[in-house]
Amino acid sequence: MANMKITLKKSLAGRLEKHVATAHSLGLKKINDVTIQPDNAQTRGKIAKIGFLLQVEENV
Repeated sequence: MANMKITLKKSLAGRLEKHVATAHSLGLKKINDVTIQPDNAQTRGKIAKIGFLLQVEENV
């Protein structure tokens, strides 16, 4: 299965509580935190919700 490299590029300070919770569920807490997640529907849904805060690289 393919993986995705997800990097938090913008701060979580002042964001909606749901957006912060979504970032934490991906394992992202601080700017420039990086996580490798499987490429599935759940991960894509989280990215769709907070994509403006993230940088995503597919097939890593």
